[in-house]
Amino acid sequence: MSENRKIPTLLIIDGSSMLSTSYYGNLPKSILFEKDEEKKLQHYNEILHTSDGRYTNAIFTMFRSMLALFRAVRPEYAVFVFDKTRNTFRRTKLHAEMYKAQRKETPQPLKEQFEGMEQALMQIGFTVLCGDDYEADDYAASIIRKFEDPALRILVHTKDHDYEQLVSNYTRLWRQVDKDKAETLKGAYGLFAGNEGYAALPAGIFEYTADIVKSEEGVMPSQIPDLWGIVGDPSDGIPGCRGVSSAAAPLIREYGSIEYIYEAIDACENDAKKEKALSAFWKESLGISRSPLKSLKENRADVLLSKQLAVMKDDIALSCSLEDLRMQTDPAPYLHVFDQYELSSISTDVKKKGIC
Repeated sequence: MSENRKIPTLLIIDGSSMLSTSYYGNLPKSILFEKDEEKKLQHYNEILHTSDGRYTNAIFTMFRSMLALFRAVRPEYAVFVFDKTRNTFRRTKLHAEMYKAQRKETPQPLKEQFEGMEQALMQIGFTVLCGDDYEADDYAASIIRKFEDPALRILVHTKDHDYEQLVSNYTRLWRQVDKDKAETLKGAYGLFAGNEGYAALPAGIFEYTADIVKSEEGVMPSQIPDLWGIVGDPSDGIPGCRGVSSAAAPLIREYGSIEYIYEAIDACENDAKKEKALSAFWKESLGISRSPLKSLKENRADVLLSKQLAVMKDDIALSCSLEDLRMQTDPAPYLHVFDQYELSSISTDVKKKGIC
């Protein structure tokens, strides 16, 4: 990372990920461990709130996390991306009603803080991107496509592993994981506290490069949608292809994409001998002991749709310039927002240490 020291940095923050993590990480135990939704409502008054009743547990924790991130990165530019709705083009245009359908309704205290946090960030002067048709990661992908350049270092902060597909020579993923996993990953790649750059990583964050993504997932970052197309992602309702997950990475490495895998299958023309020969090739050359051929054929529509769902849309028309994303370092607007939300301890911290 030393070669990037003099290169300006654009920090993209997945605001939905950070705020949700902040909310659940700062909930009273009476709510966090309660199974009954009705009983949870009885304890909402225990959630951190202002004197006039506005919930602030997520906002407070997110601002603390933001400041730690700003001080670690010291970015020249910063932008926030948020989810607004689950009914994006993946449901309305791809007709994938199962996409994220299993996710629970967002609790009202968190809903209120999504609105509050977005407004607070804009008050401070940050660009906040969200909309009805796209998700936070689509905006992140579009920002990267618009501004990615050898003269700009881009860091993406999120908890979502799907963002691995955005990693490149110029874009790194700062993924929020639990502290133990972060240390395990650092140890696995020889990235201990003494290593330049990694010593500055905030607790629980691991930096993914293209080589690390390939090592962890078995495919290049650009092939992550192909991987999810076959493996699926239950947390997002992406079906994939059952019983084929272990064969996914070897097949993608061999053929490059799902489409080319199906070209090889189609070349067999449903001929049993040719299909047997293809399965034998997969076993002998790719180490795939149990042939996924039948399952891939039967679940073709699901596999192709799953890849479409996993691909982050990177061509959203964005009117902002890089200068519009200039990092806000003046403490005054921050302090004004902190005063509105009665975040006195963070105000004290900023007055003492500044923003970054």
